[in-house]
Amino acid sequence: MGNCQTVDAAALVIHHPNGKQQRMYWSISAAEVMRMNPGHYVSLIIPIVQSAGDNGPDDETRRSVNFTRVKLLRPTETLLLGQSYRLVTTQDVLRVIKAKKTASLEKTKKENQEGLQKTEKKTETKRVSRSARNQQRCCMGSSAGRHKSWRPSLQSISELGA
Repeated sequence: MGNCQTVDAAALVIHHPNGKQQRMYWSISAAEVMRMNPGHYVSLIIPIVQSAGDNGPDDETRRSVNFTRVKLLRPTETLLLGQSYRLVTTQDVLRVIKAKKTASLEKTKKENQEGLQKTEKKTETKRVSRSARNQQRCCMGSSAGRHKSWRPSLQSISELGA
């Protein structure tokens, strides 16, 4: 019999889009895999485990949900033994990049609109407060609203013949 688990840990697995799985028993660069499969990128499959149990890792009733995250590799990176990789077509990569870009633009647009609305509210409150101040100045008594008013200084003219 043999120890099959050590063989699996000593190999890297490449999943092709058509469902084929390719095992390699040595490290290889992503550029070489891309050369062997033109029109494809290499991505690392990262399993993410989320547990629902709060009682600790020894809890037997713990439920785990597996999610996978895919990370595109640069051509200079090396595929490591014991990891699982997936070939992704160029069209899929471009589609995902375009979707992320539009989502980012929509988010930025929404934030800008919210900022513009806040600015408009501030401007409106400033306008209202200015008009209220001007109205108070206008409606106050003539002497109460003014600290020092201009008065012409005329010297009295005496009448000679009176």
